[in-house]
Amino acid sequence: MTDARTSDGALLSELKWVHGMIRRNLQGCRELASLADGAEAEHVHEQDRRYQTRDPLLQLRTSCLQTCHFVHAHHGAEDAVVFPAVRADAPHLDAVVDKLGADHRTVSKALDRVEAATAALGTPDDARAPRLLVEALDELAVPLLEHLSFEEQSLAPVLNSWLTWPFDSP
Repeated sequence: MTDARTSDGALLSELKWVHGMIRRNLQGCRELASLADGAEAEHVHEQDRRYQTRDPLLQLRTSCLQTCHFVHAHHGAEDAVVFPAVRADAPHLDAVVDKLGADHRTVSKALDRVEAATAALGTPDDARAPRLLVEALDELAVPLLEHLSFEEQSLAPVLNSWLTWPFDSP
C-alpha cells in the first residue's frame, strides 16, 4: 500500500490543477481582450463563434470578472486557511508565507485594475476600454504567473506531507 506522503502528491496536484485553470482563464481573457482591441469586425465574429457567444464584449466581461473573482476567492482561502496551516506545520517557511501573502496583495491590486477596465467595456464614454483592459491584463499576468509558480515550488514539500487539506474533516 502506498502512503499518500510518498505518492505523486495529490494535494500539490490539486493546487497545480487550480493554478492551471487560473492560467488558462487568464490566457483566454488576454486573447479575447486582444480581439476586442482594434480587431476587424469579421475576425471578432469568427473568434466569437469559437467562444460560443453572440456578444464578444459580454463574453470578455464575463470571463474577466469570473477569473478575477475566482482568484480573489482562491487567495482569500489560502490567506485564511492554508497559510496559517503551513505556518503551524512548517515554521521554517514563514518567510515564504510572508512573500506569498505580499504577492496576494500585489495581485489583488492588479485584479482590481482589470475589474475596473472590464467595467468600462462597451460604454459609449470610453473607446479606449479594450486597450486599457489589454494593458491591465498584461500588468496582472506578470505578478500572478510568477506567484503561482513560486507558490507551487515553495509549498511542494509541506503539501506533499499532508494527507488532506487542513480544512478537510478526517
